Amino acid sequence: MTDSVIPALTALFGCPAAGQPAQYLFERAFAAAGLDWRFLTCEVSEASLELAVRGAMAMGFRGCLLAGPLRQGAAALVDETTPAASFTSAVSRIDFREGRLFGDMTEGRGTVEAIRLHTEPAEQGVLVLGTDAAARAVALELALAKANLVIMAGQDREVLSAATEAIASLEAAPVAACHWTDRLTIPEEVKIVVATSPIDHSHASGLHGLRADLIVVDLQVASETSPLISVARQHGCCTVDGLDVRCEQAAIDFQAWTGLEADADVLRDALDEFFSA
Repeated sequence: MTDSVIPALTALFGCPAAGQPAQYLFERAFAAAGLDWRFLTCEVSEASLELAVRGAMAMGFRGCLLAGPLRQGAAALVDETTPAASFTSAVSRIDFREGRLFGDMTEGRGTVEAIRLHTEPAEQGVLVLGTDAAARAVALELALAKANLVIMAGQDREVLSAATEAIASLEAAPVAACHWTDRLTIPEEVKIVVATSPIDHSHASGLHGLRADLIVVDLQVASETSPLISVARQHGCCTVDGLDVRCEQAAIDFQAWTGLEADADVLRDALDEFFSA
């Protein structure tokens, strides 16, 4: 326990905030580490985000996590960003330090660490299904992890072109764009497939070339198996679900706030309990 009579405060700001497991997850991790820390879940509109962030800093919070569209709005509020947050123009965590706001985007690193539990992404071909901020974060981190090819697939040609050009500008890995409509064939050189947005049964079934040597990752966090993970398992793929990624991301955020390593078993058990309740 800390010596302070006032517990350290952290929070999740969401829009919507309902159904987010962060509070359950972090309070279990704080307790397991013997920390007198608290975590709040707050519904915050996009219009009220700056007031909420400034208010939390004024009240001595250590930091906050952002969910949904608040991630893009938060990027404009912080005083300093990590390269991942700057690159994606989105912030998943804000740290309050001496009256200044520091923004980070950890979804990409969480995804890479979840993949590393099964394989090292270096020298592997990667297909990222999506072009949102999470997709850019994932593509960035996999390129920096020395993937030998990063393919981004999306439906909006203009957004897809901008995303791939941004990754290509890093000169960290060869990059290609793939316009994705109803059907998509996974190239033979791809060994890792990552979906950053929910994929319905129709689009999951429209993925051709699923095979046993693939690792398929779906960032969707839910109590039920996602359509993509279900289809991938039918083809014998190694799968990484959104709970696996969320555990790794939470461990990164926990260490950033506390300086301690989170207990991975505690994090996973907490997520399983949350979604089985």
